[in-house]
Amino acid sequence: MHHRAPVPSRRTLLTVTAAAAAAAVTGVSTPAHADQDRRLRRIIDRMSLEEKVGQLFVMRVYGHSATAPDQADIDANLQEIGVRTAAELVERYHVGGVIYFTWAHNTRDPQQIAELSNGIQQAALAQPTPVPVLISTDQEHGIVCRVGEPATLVPGAMALGAGGSHADARRAAQIAGTELAAVGIRQNYAPVADVNVNPANPVIGVRSFGSDPTAVAGLVAAQVKGYQRAGVAATSKHFPGHGDTAVDSHYGLPTITHTRAQWAELDAPPFRSAIAAGIDSIMTAHIVVPALDPSEDPATLSRPILTGVLREQLGYDGVVVTDSLAMEGVRTKYGDDRVPVLALKAGVDQLLNPPKLDVAWNAVLKAVRDGELTEERLDESILRILRLKSKLGLFRNAYVSRAGVERVVGAATHLAQADRIAESTTTLLLNEGEFLPLSPASHRSVLVVGADPASPSGTTGPPTTTLAAELRELGFTATALSTGITPTAAKIEEAVAAAAGKDVVVVGTYNVTATSPQRTLVARLVATGVPVVTIAIRNPYDVARLGGQRATLAAYSWTDVELRAAVRVLAGRARPQGRLPVPVQSADDPAKVLYPVGHGLSYR
Repeated sequence: MHHRAPVPSRRTLLTVTAAAAAAAVTGVSTPAHADQDRRLRRIIDRMSLEEKVGQLFVMRVYGHSATAPDQADIDANLQEIGVRTAAELVERYHVGGVIYFTWAHNTRDPQQIAELSNGIQQAALAQPTPVPVLISTDQEHGIVCRVGEPATLVPGAMALGAGGSHADARRAAQIAGTELAAVGIRQNYAPVADVNVNPANPVIGVRSFGSDPTAVAGLVAAQVKGYQRAGVAATSKHFPGHGDTAVDSHYGLPTITHTRAQWAELDAPPFRSAIAAGIDSIMTAHIVVPALDPSEDPATLSRPILTGVLREQLGYDGVVVTDSLAMEGVRTKYGDDRVPVLALKAGVDQLLNPPKLDVAWNAVLKAVRDGELTEERLDESILRILRLKSKLGLFRNAYVSRAGVERVVGAATHLAQADRIAESTTTLLLNEGEFLPLSPASHRSVLVVGADPASPSGTTGPPTTTLAAELRELGFTATALSTGITPTAAKIEEAVAAAAGKDVVVVGTYNVTATSPQRTLVARLVATGVPVVTIAIRNPYDVARLGGQRATLAAYSWTDVELRAAVRVLAGRARPQGRLPVPVQSADDPAKVLYPVGHGLSYR
């Protein structure tokens, strides 16, 4: 039976220094490092087995408050987790981490987020062994955002890849990290280190900085430094590389067919770069890479990949966190009770968001009691997690303040810098007869139509509405008509009728495929004789399936900051500076490159 040792005093917990923790994470052997590890091990020794198991889990929870969520969120928590609130989650399962989601109602506004974070920390520090919680989220920016306005939204990865500036990438991450830290989020699952070499990739795409491993590696390192200077643990993902897949691991188990040599050339450089930059955590991928592990286990459960390649070959000794264990990719081969145990045996430290926490938590507990896992193995991971918590200063002060939120989140200087960075990313792909820039004098009446995908956090309205509003701000007469991602024949006829008498039509396109009715929409608008300009609001590959438009811009996302920048470029208030970070190939002949990496027009 495990006997609980005396609980450490709050003074003991708070004397762990951030400097020593930083040395521990980087593997530097110093007296402070050794002293810090001794202190942390004493904390671990005082934990019960149940507390140790809990430290390994990072779990979702519904609600805007740690103690008083809405009734619907209480019901959801009871159904999925068996607790009523975030505070009960911490008390029952001793979880070491909590992940925030918009859909879980965790991120309504900055002050609410800060109060939720403080409530979770209060619950954690009231436990028999008081250890602060590491709160995380997916704030990649671009198309994946959990914390929206009034927080500052910066351009996403592929937009930054188009900008090509390490300084801008670092500054964007520092702005984002500073605001996350202000609301109590201290681990961000960004930057994406996947190299998007497959245009058909359904899950990465513009979440990647681009298709060139060297360029991606430089931008990943820049963002790692930016986040971590802001006091937020960066997380490069998805190891060993999710960039060349046509399957979404949320719904299936992709296989990467790269040889080991191809992996080393294409996929490894950004992760090597992240490690060299001192990355705090690395997230696994639910992908099969036979060249790295012939067992065909997903990387998340693969000891040859996580211990053999990541730990031993690449020399990484920081925190390894799984991608969500609720994703189908990790659940196709093993049951939910085996997945967390196999992940720990593979070399994982943090188990993220299992579908049923009680199943996963009890499975790990049972594996230790049965001898399949040792407490020493758990202690290795817990030590890494506590080192990171100490580095972030959570033992000194786990709480955030309302004044800090008001001072930092959405600061005017942050917003201005985000706008400047966004302007440097907008890419002009096509400009027939130098049709752009538009002028209110000659193109006053503008119709904006196109796709209005579900808005990520940080958008104030549908893309067509945002584009039209920004055009009006610049002196144009602009009207918006949402035609959707799959416009119907009736909606296309409505758009054609609305184009009559206009000086120009702006079409926001979204992942145009060979059979997409968006192609029909553009063709019918072109046939009216009114000049058409298209703006790709997600992947820049749309231009390969369209024809007849006078100009095409790539915005790389439909968040407000990128759409506003695209309109300023459209209207000549800013010069297009972006350069394609991926090649755009012919839709009919993929071997033919229409627009190579580095392509981007400017104005005379």
